[in-house]
Amino acid sequence: MAKELTPRAENYSQWYNDLVVKADLAEQSPVRGCMVIKPYGYAIWEKMQAELDRRFKETGHVNAYFPLLIPKSFLSREAEHVEGFAKECAVVTHYRLKTNETGDGVVVDPEAKLEEELIVRPTSETIIWNTYKGWIHSYRDLPILCNQWANVMRWEMRTRPFLRTAEFLWQEGHTAHETREEAEAEAQKMLHVYGDFAENVMAVPVIKGVKSETERFAGAVDTYTIEALMQDGKALQSGTSHFLGQNFAKAFDAQFQNREGGMDYVWATSWGVSTRLMGALIMTHSDDNGLVLPPKLAPIQVVIVPIFKGDDQKNAIAEKLDPIIKELKSKGISVKYDDDSQKRPGFKFAEYELKGIPVRLCMGARDLENGTIEVARRDNLTKESINLTDTVSYVEKLLVDIQANMLKKALDFRNASIKTVDTYEEFKTEIEKGGFILAHWDGTAETEALIKEETKATIRCVPFDSYIAGDKEPGKCMVTGKPSKCRVLFARSY
Repeated sequence: MAKELTPRAENYSQWYNDLVVKADLAEQSPVRGCMVIKPYGYAIWEKMQAELDRRFKETGHVNAYFPLLIPKSFLSREAEHVEGFAKECAVVTHYRLKTNETGDGVVVDPEAKLEEELIVRPTSETIIWNTYKGWIHSYRDLPILCNQWANVMRWEMRTRPFLRTAEFLWQEGHTAHETREEAEAEAQKMLHVYGDFAENVMAVPVIKGVKSETERFAGAVDTYTIEALMQDGKALQSGTSHFLGQNFAKAFDAQFQNREGGMDYVWATSWGVSTRLMGALIMTHSDDNGLVLPPKLAPIQVVIVPIFKGDDQKNAIAEKLDPIIKELKSKGISVKYDDDSQKRPGFKFAEYELKGIPVRLCMGARDLENGTIEVARRDNLTKESINLTDTVSYVEKLLVDIQANMLKKALDFRNASIKTVDTYEEFKTEIEKGGFILAHWDGTAETEALIKEETKATIRCVPFDSYIAGDKEPGKCMVTGKPSKCRVLFARSY
């Protein structure tokens, strides 16, 4: 099965598409630009959901749900917001079908035209703020800390499973606050929640920072981002958190009585991650043999394959392994025992390697005789034989080690792919090699647009932390020579 994957070095894009299909993550649907997420792919997404949802609730957020359809007039309230999403909106114009004149199909009933068109949500700020204005009357009603798990629709022309689809799954947090300081702190706090999840659960190292004005979310005052680097040297925006100021509160007249008795507009944030994280997971860790999944997100953490001849041997191996399986499960480790005699062991090994299961245990006649078991780890494809009595403790430690090793490997790759340049010519050379580049920029949209046009590189963010010595020092723009406050992070991106 792995031989059916296009090698990364040959065609990285095709390798990704092959892997999504062959590892049973997703497939194309009859609707252009939309995908079917298959059970194995959805199981990974469910584990992401559970981990994120727990973090949201630990920080005081609660889940709610808002309508899929948004009145068109709502999107007109905030000018920058509608400008940012106008070209991606799917519009509902009628509410009924009827049988056509030939009787062999259906057509839209022209008599069922809506008085006001409805937009399939590309994001929910407008309908949520129309709702919040009815919830908020006094500072005592604040803060509101809501999140929703939902699907959204953005009519993308060029799509790729998980990375960019017309419909995708996500969560979107929407919060309302009494003060600017509280809202800004919320937006940054949630970005750090995303960063912690990416690194400690997905084993994907990220750079946190603030977007340039050109790259920020439509309608936001500031957009904060986590940026990850894929194996092909391209960046992937993996999560964003937005400080919305009072823009949406003013657009929907969401005011509250402040502590002094006067009226003030509410301060807002929104933040979200999507099934794009599945793409980040695949492209950060996987190899030419298939998926490589971190133990914390693997639907099956351990697969056990017995190798036997006849029922007597099969039963003897099962008798030895049954208490081990029960003990592993009692410790919260997900285990699959595959004694299906219709498939050869070699086929099973290839299948589980393709699906990225972190640990594979194998027991045959010789192991049964010697009281041993073979342990194979997916992250580095190594194998060793251990005493059967040590299996549970060994696997527990191994899963922790695999998780840490995957983060270290990705972090080493990312850090080795960050370069600092001072001249535009050097920038043009280095950007062809891929990776992140730290360079000075004069802060103007004109220079930013020129760089993008000439090199296809964009400003991913102004990093919060210092990644390379001197990147927080002022300097001169590599293009214009004008003053620059600090280096910013460039890359070509998905």
